[in-house]
Amino acid sequence: MVTVLKLGGSVITEKDRPETLDGETLAALAAAIAEADVENLVVVHGGGSFGHHHAAEHGASTTEGIRDAGGVMDVHGAMTTLNRFVLSRLHAEDVPAVPVHPFSAAVRDAAGDLTLMTDQVATMLDEGFVPVLHGDGVVHAGEGVTVLSGDEIVTELASALDADRVGLCSTVPGVLDGDDEVIPRIDAFDEVADVLGVSDATDVTGGMAAKVRELLALGSPADVFGPDDIGSFLAGEEPGTRIG
Repeated sequence: MVTVLKLGGSVITEKDRPETLDGETLAALAAAIAEADVENLVVVHGGGSFGHHHAAEHGASTTEGIRDAGGVMDVHGAMTTLNRFVLSRLHAEDVPAVPVHPFSAAVRDAAGDLTLMTDQVATMLDEGFVPVLHGDGVVHAGEGVTVLSGDEIVTELASALDADRVGLCSTVPGVLDGDDEVIPRIDAFDEVADVLGVSDATDVTGGMAAKVRELLALGSPADVFGPDDIGSFLAGEEPGTRIG
């Protein structure tokens, strides 16, 4: 059984303060991952105040690219820095985590369709490692380098690895309605389109609305939940909002 777990960038960083880690929350999540000891786990983390800050500064999004190598390195460098923080917290809990940098493993064609190499991820799982991927830049035909969100990576991985479980750990306990109550289940985007807005902090990948769209496109159920429920999800429960 393969489990894909995404740690939201807003969860593990102070998203409104450039390149600021939320070390306490990240350490708690790493401890929960270690305690669960899930077999065949893949971790993906978002950009938070690291990648999103630099992407916004350079005018980059999932469709608008960067052609300046310095700008590309600002985004990719910030994400590899955050990835090292995530790895270090996982290593402190004896989780056998190893990095996979999507910038060197993915490409978008001129139509915007993504190809992400996943054979190395599958082999890492077979060898007992926990692959850790992250939002990143991606070379995009005709656009230079655009933004590749962690949410899109999650759906690509889940499909390629035939994942049994997919979970997104967000800053909120699930997808919220207009009264800030958790929506237990979402089967179609139209059901929640009116209540889904954009992130309050800088987010060049579309916020919760984009997450819901990506997970609905996955074609199999996924869960969105808050940091307090990561243990429940890894234990096989269905906390927060079930999507799809």
